[in-house]
Amino acid sequence: MKIIGLLCTLLIAGCIPPAELEQKLTGQQLAFDRKKGNCLACHRIADGQSPGNIGPPLSNLQQRFDNKKDLVNFIEDPTVFNPATSMPPFGRNNILTRQEIKTIANFLWTLPATQTIIP
Repeated sequence: MKIIGLLCTLLIAGCIPPAELEQKLTGQQLAFDRKKGNCLACHRIADGQSPGNIGPPLSNLQQRFDNKKDLVNFIEDPTVFNPATSMPPFGRNNILTRQEIKTIANFLWTLPATQTIIP
């Protein structure tokens, strides 16, 4: 299953201009990094290992948010949108810089509605 995911990633990588690919990989690295974004602690993300299930799967975000700026603002401080959320305010608490949040949002924005999730 991991090989299929890798092959799909390589196939898609061939269709993405190099600058966009570099930004996507950096966003994925930040999102998966347990010391930075740590999105996998709570969310399922394609190609992510040992995902959590507290939050919703991070796929098809273009249907959940009107635009990428709204997604950036949500990651920066989700308590503005939902005061009872368990998601930390990554920007307000200086867990991530504004640029890191934008980079993660750019990566998440590209994820399709259907993904192969690695348990």
